[in-house]
Amino acid sequence: MKLYLLRHGETDWNKARKIQGCTDIPLNDYGRELAGQTGEGMKDIPIDLVITSPLIRAKETAQLVMQGRDVEVVENPQIQEMNFGEYEGRPSDEEPTASILRAFFKNPGAYPPPKQGESIPELLERTGDFLKELFGNPKLQDKNILVSTHGAAMTGLVNNIKGQLEVNDFWKMGVPPNCAVTIVSIEGGEATIVEENHIYY
Repeated sequence: MKLYLLRHGETDWNKARKIQGCTDIPLNDYGRELAGQTGEGMKDIPIDLVITSPLIRAKETAQLVMQGRDVEVVENPQIQEMNFGEYEGRPSDEEPTASILRAFFKNPGAYPPPKQGESIPELLERTGDFLKELFGNPKLQDKNILVSTHGAAMTGLVNNIKGQLEVNDFWKMGVPPNCAVTIVSIEGGEATIVEENHIYY
């Protein structure tokens, strides 16, 4: 099995530095351009299955990357973005949100998840569950799979693959750029990262 973990293209909220989370924001024109260029860069890579977050920015990115190909697309909520609850929609550079985000990125263990929001350990658990189910599926062992997801969710997936589950190390490798692709090879249930945050545009 080979996975191509893909972060979605840019949205207006990305550009305005607003907290997105589970708020369903579409790609902007630049995000669509990035996805199209990524699709062009990946055109010679065979893909057997697409698994996407249900959020429109991830679905649209997958559609643009796979444009012209007849491949099954499956939605899976386990790889949707982290739920930021009442923080969603707030500008990230205004207080009190700026202080909250400093904790989130610089000292994740001190990040206070909002009411009805999600903690980093909860995100690691659900993305880890997704990988266990995927790696254990006998029908997918010889498949190339595109996984279209989000910045924090993709980081959760990569940290699970690396076995890096300490909350304070969550952002050790930084935030994946929009439309970055991390390539993962799985053989005998063992996952190896082939390349991290490859850019095709």
